[in-house]
Amino acid sequence: MTGGRSGRPVPGGARVGLLMAAIVLGAASCGIPTASSPTPIARSDVPYHLLDPATTTTTTAPGTAPAVGVVEQIYLVAPDGHLVAVTREVAVPASLTQVLGALLAGPTATESASGILSYLGHTGAQVTTDAASGVATVHFATDPIQVVGPDQTLAIAQVVYTVTQQPGVTGVSFEIGGTAIEVPTAAGAQVPGPVGRADYAPQAPLP
Repeated sequence: MTGGRSGRPVPGGARVGLLMAAIVLGAASCGIPTASSPTPIARSDVPYHLLDPATTTTTTAPGTAPAVGVVEQIYLVAPDGHLVAVTREVAVPASLTQVLGALLAGPTATESASGILSYLGHTGAQVTTDAASGVATVHFATDPIQVVGPDQTLAIAQVVYTVTQQPGVTGVSFEIGGTAIEVPTAAGAQVPGPVGRADYAPQAPLP
């Protein structure tokens, strides 16, 4: 058969070449840029979710919940001149030193507004306990008592009631700067200690 040029069969290799050329031309007509090497893309052309991906969050594995505080009682001074029990949340493990620190921090703003106060100042303190005798020794860095006269008894009573609130503690001895001191009792005597709640019964919280 000797038809015209358009009637001749197109070899397979030529057909592939024509197909590739058509794809390139089609891509060019759709506006897709082509380059022989990688080129940077303008920030304005990058999809938003790729520039600012969602923040990832983590969860605590089962059985590893974060530690929480425990509620402890401390004793402040009520407007009627008696002790009053209030609560504080103390980080675990709640030691007597931590509880005493909460006492020395004094009343909250709400408590102060209602007339509750403390006769103790904020100073460094540590508590050691003799489990055999049930006596806790309170070591103050400096004198924590902020009052003079009879109110000093209330200040000591604050410490005694707060410390003996803990199980197994029945008496309290006091040291300031590493030296044992005598403290006033409700009976008006100065004693070296240990002292307990019975020595401050008149200052006890009202029922």
